[in-house]
Amino acid sequence: MAHYQGLIHRYRDRLPVSEHTPIVTLNEGNTPLIELQRLPDTLGFDGRILVKFEGLNPTGSFKDRGMTLAVTKALEAGSQAIICASTGNTSAAAAAYAARAGMTSFVLIPEGKIALGKLAQAMMHGAVVLQIQGNFDDGMRLVQEISAEMPVALVNSVNPYRLQGQKTVAFEIVEALGTAPDYHVLPVGNAGNISAHWSGYCEASGVQTAACGHCQGQCPYHGPVPLTTRRPIMVGYQAAGSAPFMRGGPVAHPETIATAIRIGNPMSWSLAWAAVQESGGWFDECTDAEILAAQALLARTEGIFCEPSSATSLAGLFKDLKAGRIKAGSTIVATLTGHGLKDPDTAIAQSQPTHGVAAEKGPIAELIGKFL
Repeated sequence: MAHYQGLIHRYRDRLPVSEHTPIVTLNEGNTPLIELQRLPDTLGFDGRILVKFEGLNPTGSFKDRGMTLAVTKALEAGSQAIICASTGNTSAAAAAYAARAGMTSFVLIPEGKIALGKLAQAMMHGAVVLQIQGNFDDGMRLVQEISAEMPVALVNSVNPYRLQGQKTVAFEIVEALGTAPDYHVLPVGNAGNISAHWSGYCEASGVQTAACGHCQGQCPYHGPVPLTTRRPIMVGYQAAGSAPFMRGGPVAHPETIATAIRIGNPMSWSLAWAAVQESGGWFDECTDAEILAAQALLARTEGIFCEPSSATSLAGLFKDLKAGRIKAGSTIVATLTGHGLKDPDTAIAQSQPTHGVAAEKGPIAELIGKFL
């Protein structure tokens, strides 16, 4: 088997690169599509539920898919520095890929509103970290203004190459299943990912889509032989305290334990609506309590540890299964956007406490016996 070299190498003919493009990669993509074995029975569901675990990308989130292409194209254009606003995962990916390319990275993060695991990544990769006294939406406005006036490439999802990279997740899912699932559910924050997923499914089925707004139908892959004839229903879930799609407009002060989707003014608003409407899907919201319960249930029944924002996809799915919105016998794929180690503090806070015990066989055996 040939050495896997990342998603740009794998899907070169479907992405806006040439043979002369200097590819910046950490061998991202090719993440596992894991079928859940115990949860469907627990939920009384007779179909299939699979999770695309994007937390196993190099920096632990789906952001690597878009960042490999965004930084690659920035390097190709001669940029020496990149900039982004972030709730955490984007900053980690931007810093890592900038380091790989020998570029400087500047990241703006909301002060006190970022999980420590993500902040540690950006710092270790050498990013210039700017903690602003504001939220993600403030940071997004600032990096757009700065990148328009200074020689730094903006690598947030308003960069068209970000979504081009992220659409490859749909190709991988179709290749793994042999077709598209009936439903694809995922968390929604800045809304680029649901747009990218739908764009990928449309391109894989040979259909142009309004959700692929950045390329206006000019993507390299709008022509080759389709991989499937089917497209899924797209369903996006938001945290209740940060749910602009459910409120009909921006949320001024978003709040949720799921920091990665704590975004009140999504940049991919129109593309996300197009994805949901074209696919016959919907948006819904979950409380923080529902999100944390889903995170714990997944970890304890399936051995899969995702961050809270990722668990939003399952929290919403559990509600929709209970409400009968999902057809019986369906195949469902849920995107888990980031690894649980991104936010260890939240995980520890909701877990069982550790047990102090003497370093002796007797007390240890006695304690174990209480759990048997």
